[in-house]
Amino acid sequence: MDNTHPAAPAAAPAAAPFAAPTPAGVSMPLGMFVYTLLYGGMTVLAGVLAFKQVQLWPTSLAVESGIFPFLLLVVISSTLSQLYGREAAKRIVWWGFLPLGLSALLMQLVLALPPSSEMIAFRPDDLAAFERVHQSTWRVWMAGPASYITSLLLNIWIFDRLRGSGPKEGARGSTLGLMVRGAIASALSQAVDSVIFITLAFYGEFDITDLLIGQVLAKVFLSLVLVPFLITFGVRAAHWLDAKKAG
Repeated sequence: MDNTHPAAPAAAPAAAPFAAPTPAGVSMPLGMFVYTLLYGGMTVLAGVLAFKQVQLWPTSLAVESGIFPFLLLVVISSTLSQLYGREAAKRIVWWGFLPLGLSALLMQLVLALPPSSEMIAFRPDDLAAFERVHQSTWRVWMAGPASYITSLLLNIWIFDRLRGSGPKEGARGSTLGLMVRGAIASALSQAVDSVIFITLAFYGEFDITDLLIGQVLAKVFLSLVLVPFLITFGVRAAHWLDAKKAG
């Protein structure tokens, strides 16, 4: 008589932290899903807002308004790197070209389509302003991808390298260490971003000295003062979203 017992079925592999399977069998943390949506929107908004330069009162220095959504891109990419790894953050950055490229193509399509007779008759000033602004932003749309991919990949690389070769702190690491790494990586990458973007987008159209200096100073200042707190909030918000999905 065979007293052997059938082998117990192999245990199912443990689910990845903060991941919950979807009905289709694809596992994606809710935090990553939400931040991916926000990331795509910010890539488009940064290109649109970049056309307006805002004065840094009380000085004569200026900053292009795309700095605000772009800093959120930095925060999101650093948050993703912290929680889900550098490779996941890099994939989001590369995929960010998709909404950026589609928005540029759609803008050209809209500009090429004839306006309605009602707009020509009753809102000619609005039509002229729309076409003047968006037809003159081609250099902004060209400069954006160059500065975007360079600075954000640099930000992720610096942020990850500053973590060192020790154990990854992941979800429960030192808040102070997270803030310091976020500030340094953002300040350095955004200084590089400013030089690339302002030079490619506006050089030759006007004296870019004040804008370039203002842009660098503003991004470095905000990186040191604001970004660390935004990254801390972003990580905690992702924890909450992931726990909500898992629950």
